[in-house]
Amino acid sequence: MGKKYIDVMDTTFRDGFQSVFGGRVLMQDFMPAVAAAREAGISHFEFGGGARFQSLYFYLNEDAFAMMDKFREVAGPDANLQTLARGVNTVMLDTGGRELIDLHAKMFKKHGTTTIRNFDALNDVENLKYSAERIVYHGLKHEAVVTMMDLPPGCVGAHDVAFYEKTLRDILDSGIPYSSICFKDASGTSSPQKVYDTIKMAKKLLPEGTHVRLHTHETAGVSVACYLAALEAGADGIDMAASPVSGGTSQPDILTMLHAVKGKNYDLGGLELEKILKYEEVLQDCLKDYFMPPEATQVSPLIPFSPMPGGALTANTQMLRDNNILDKFPEVIKAMREVVEKGGYGTSVTPVSQFYFQQAFNNVMFGPWKKIAEGYGKMVLGYFGHTPSAPDKEIIKLASEQLKLEPTTENAIDIADKDATKSLQHVRDILAKENIEPTDENVFIAASCKEKGVAFLKGEAKANVRKNAPEKKSDVTCNEFTVTVNGEKYNVKSDNDGKSIFVNGEVYDVNLKEGFEEGAVTSKSTSNAKSSGIEIKAGLPGSVFKVLVDVGDFVSKGQPIIIIEAMKMEIEVTSPEDGVVSAVKVKQGETIANGQPLVVL
Repeated sequence: MGKKYIDVMDTTFRDGFQSVFGGRVLMQDFMPAVAAAREAGISHFEFGGGARFQSLYFYLNEDAFAMMDKFREVAGPDANLQTLARGVNTVMLDTGGRELIDLHAKMFKKHGTTTIRNFDALNDVENLKYSAERIVYHGLKHEAVVTMMDLPPGCVGAHDVAFYEKTLRDILDSGIPYSSICFKDASGTSSPQKVYDTIKMAKKLLPEGTHVRLHTHETAGVSVACYLAALEAGADGIDMAASPVSGGTSQPDILTMLHAVKGKNYDLGGLELEKILKYEEVLQDCLKDYFMPPEATQVSPLIPFSPMPGGALTANTQMLRDNNILDKFPEVIKAMREVVEKGGYGTSVTPVSQFYFQQAFNNVMFGPWKKIAEGYGKMVLGYFGHTPSAPDKEIIKLASEQLKLEPTTENAIDIADKDATKSLQHVRDILAKENIEPTDENVFIAASCKEKGVAFLKGEAKANVRKNAPEKKSDVTCNEFTVTVNGEKYNVKSDNDGKSIFVNGEVYDVNLKEGFEEGAVTSKSTSNAKSSGIEIKAGLPGSVFKVLVDVGDFVSKGQPIIIIEAMKMEIEVTSPEDGVVSAVKVKQGETIANGQPLVVL
């Protein structure tokens, strides 16, 4: 009897890039590796969706739809190209209404997708129904998902085999159409025995011949053992990545798994060691200039206590690096344990993993539970669906008070449909105001990426890619460093042409004479007027998302005056009391440091 054929999906170009580089890899740099993978015999790729949709607009100044079209061209017409979707969230952190969910499936079909893997982080089957229907309606294969993780030690009430069986039965009883079933452990924290028992349960419960697969990460160090357990239990497919974006926070390496099944009765995709070795050499060369975050190559024994997904880990550490607070990462990971314990046991996969991290970040930066992150607060209040277990009552109360929202049991998709700002007509009105053509693609980009999507469509987006060597065509507009003078720290930036510098957000002209013998530094800021009033400072590092006041404005106590963007959160800075704005020290888009003056009253 021949070996059992196991379908292999290569996650290198979606989850691999997300898990190692926070999604920040330019299209022109990796397409030769796609061609090499095809030559190596790989025909099933994860090539888009998930965080690799928004990240192209947020960090790369690239169009995700153009990338998908190019990928299809290179991978060939017969390749199974798969994307990742989050039920009612599609490719966003926020929920979308029925219009947007339908447009998501329509656009992804148009731009080369074969299969959409579709999950809900809360395992709320109500959140999968409409998205599954539209995925199939538009001619795509639908891979329905049960999300997995292990709970922190001492926690019970969800994420055991019985819970996964109930979730799978709910999927079957709902009549959701599917072509395959995936068990997805984004944090890689499930134990091999639980994986074995879960796959065994699924193979017994599902109709004979149903394709069942496991997705996991190496983050906690048990991924190869979990894949072997899944195969022994009857799994039909597994996900792997190619070096250098394999292992660590990503999926197990293809070569590693080929080695792990030697002598066993499994044929992993018909793949051959020598051909994969050549493919990985091409990929290594493609990515040789990219900065490899050290945390991306490691496994962590702390992850089972605070389940941080591999795909979110480096995205978050990259944001911490951008804001010069990477030293806070161990504290935030440690704080995640309590956040998970009190949050209702949603699976730590996007968007819930980001809600967990944001709340842990707030607990570290502002004090435990002093500031409820909007996403986390809405989750415990029910606005993203039903959590597997009831969240802590005191946290629900805090979230309701701080966000000024009542708890709800209404379906998330119905709530989104009632929100006029989430309608496609609202988005079309924004595009019309900006003189942007309202194509389906542009509408979806603006709807899913908000202001950053509009900025991309207007040609105002900037690339933010970390490479070890200077890029030939860099979109980076400044060089940045910190200097200390008489014990005071100053954040200093200069633009590429050397004509302006920024010191703690203030803009100065640099007029240098020949030989630098004499120079003049002149303030360009129109908002650095002297004031004896109250100086309102940033409570955390980030970038200025919006400036809501002008010099001369009267503001009342508690009124929002600045919105800071940090860790994918929009954080309001409010006025401490009534007053008149005498100076605005920052501008929209500026990077700011913790404690930096923003506004003077």
